[in-house]
Amino acid sequence: MKQVVQNYKSGELAVLDVPVPGCKPGGVLVRTAYSLISTGTELMKVSEAGMSMLGKARSRPDQVAKVMQSVATNGVPATYRKVIGKLDSYTPLGYSLCGVVEQVGTGIDDVKAGDLVACAGNEHALHAELNWVPKNLYTPVPDGLAPRHAAFGTVGSIAMQGVRQGEPQLGEVALVVGLGLIGQLVLQLLSASGVRVVGVDPDPVRCELAERLGAAACGDPASAAVEAAVAELTDGHGVDQVYLAAGGDSNQPVELAARLCRDRGRVVDIGKCRLDLPWNAYYEKELDVRFSRSYGPGRYDPEYELDGRDYPIGYVRWTERRNLACFLDLLARGSVDVEPLVSHIAEFDDAVETYQRLKDGGLKAVAVLFRYPGHTVEAEAQTVAVPSVNVKRSPARAARTPVRLAFVGAGNYATSMLLPHLAQRDGVELSTVVTTTALSAANAQRKFGFAGATTDLDGVLGDTSIDAVFVVTRHSSHAELTRKALLAGKTVFVEKPLALTEDELAGVLAAVEESGNDRLQVGFNRRFAPLLQEARKRFGARTGPASLRYLVNAGRLQHGSWYLRQGTEGSRFAGEGGHFIDTASWLLGADPESVYAVAAPGNEDLQVVLRYPDGSTATIGYVTTGAAGFPKETLDLVADGRVLRFDDFVRASVYGPRKWVSSRLPKARDKGQNAELAAFIKAVRTGGPMPVPLESLVTTTSATLAVQTGLAGGAPVTLARAR
Repeated sequence: MKQVVQNYKSGELAVLDVPVPGCKPGGVLVRTAYSLISTGTELMKVSEAGMSMLGKARSRPDQVAKVMQSVATNGVPATYRKVIGKLDSYTPLGYSLCGVVEQVGTGIDDVKAGDLVACAGNEHALHAELNWVPKNLYTPVPDGLAPRHAAFGTVGSIAMQGVRQGEPQLGEVALVVGLGLIGQLVLQLLSASGVRVVGVDPDPVRCELAERLGAAACGDPASAAVEAAVAELTDGHGVDQVYLAAGGDSNQPVELAARLCRDRGRVVDIGKCRLDLPWNAYYEKELDVRFSRSYGPGRYDPEYELDGRDYPIGYVRWTERRNLACFLDLLARGSVDVEPLVSHIAEFDDAVETYQRLKDGGLKAVAVLFRYPGHTVEAEAQTVAVPSVNVKRSPARAARTPVRLAFVGAGNYATSMLLPHLAQRDGVELSTVVTTTALSAANAQRKFGFAGATTDLDGVLGDTSIDAVFVVTRHSSHAELTRKALLAGKTVFVEKPLALTEDELAGVLAAVEESGNDRLQVGFNRRFAPLLQEARKRFGARTGPASLRYLVNAGRLQHGSWYLRQGTEGSRFAGEGGHFIDTASWLLGADPESVYAVAAPGNEDLQVVLRYPDGSTATIGYVTTGAAGFPKETLDLVADGRVLRFDDFVRASVYGPRKWVSSRLPKARDKGQNAELAAFIKAVRTGGPMPVPLESLVTTTSATLAVQTGLAGGAPVTLARAR
């Protein structure tokens, strides 16, 4: 088998052929699927190995002390031979992996051959094709968790043990210093615990990533913005805990901790940074300094790690193995997301080149994974069930005018894209606006002429004179508000997305079945855009399969945007991807049957491939790294010797036997909101069919959610419809 090794004397890295380890009692033999490079700990070892002997001595004074003790005991010649012999040997790298159990040793009854496990330990979870792992250093991987995500188990346990040492409480504020791999995981664990987090790192890319993953604010350690954020979040008292996840020789992290921590706060050292504590600062605040020892209780105890002797749970609640299992459970439930941390996946055979690129700075990464030959766990296709809609429809209401509308939410989109059209429409009465703050409701009432303004949602839903409810709030509330409005018998217009999870979608459909009310529209407005409708008409009917390419130049979000709060509001694509899937499906005249998604490392750029029943395909490129001056949405549709070209709701053309090019008029882009609202109001007024069939809305939502499933599993996702 092959294994990554390093010669600490020369600094040489190699992938060696070594014997397969035996499967000893009390453990399992694991064939590695993915192993994780610790871009902190391992790169430190790689860098130290490239130093001179003097440099090595300066970087490891603890080892120098041991050498001097050996000289005093054994003399210089014997000590020299011992040290050189140890340095001039190959040593292993790696300590966090996921793989498949190949053989089970005697005494093991919790896993069997073929099971997927996450493994830990710098002597047992190595960058090698096969590893023998003792019982307390592996744990089964939960169903549905991707192997490459489970490979983060060990570093996740390190971050978890650090958070446990800080003893965070709901509502507290924490500072994380260093937003590398461990720091990013620490902030997610804190956010999942109900703690607001401020991050500190000199790298703006890592700061932006941390804000996407739930940090309240991030910035350079020398930035006044960090201190301002801490002051605002803590009313000037300072943070409750500081987690030092930084490395290096600077004493800045401990000095920053003293300055921004509250009186009697806690400072937890997780990384390996300089710790010259400024005595006055720490004494005056009586700061509690704590150290976090690796993966948790059991670490460095051979009876626990090698002999498999567990600690009683009544005395030691969270051991190494229980931390590992807990972290995997959080990953499986979506409470922690490691996919945005994956900067690069390298083939195992390219290990030496990958380490060199990391060392030289050619590869800038938060997390890098090795993928091993022959790994097939993630190659299997996945299936997502598209919920069926079984409803005994309530009798259609009699047509009447005016149609009375209520708005739940009056944010920027509602006030700029929807209400201006409705306020001018005959036969429409803006009855009531509901917001969480009284002033925003009053502003909407004044600007658009609502008859009433309130913060009482239940009162509006109980008002039988209101025909339809618009849900235009933040994404995380869409499904629940839609469910309530449907149960109240209202026709509902909900801005995209309909739901952020499969459970939320199921809840909406349960309300449809319970109430018999399927009067629902999701704000997929692009199919109603006049220019796109004209282009589709000019293109004509198809006889063969089509190929569609849709480029969405989404751009970067501004600092502080609520779209960055992925922990509560979902990813950007989960929020708005349904727009583009719906448009593609409308142009192709069918709903997709499978989804395949890949992501660019380190950012939110996606490529989503949809396959349709007639063999047509649609590729949606969703990018945030493009030029701001390039159009936001462009698409090409190719079939039957014809090409439809559409440029950002400004210009369209069709190439075929006859060429058609739209006129370019100097007016605002019409993305279809007005026509969509007209169709919705007509359906409400007449009791006729909704503009988009409910089955299509459900499939589009399922396909949007399947993108994240596909990213996690690395394989196509089949959209299975109930028959």
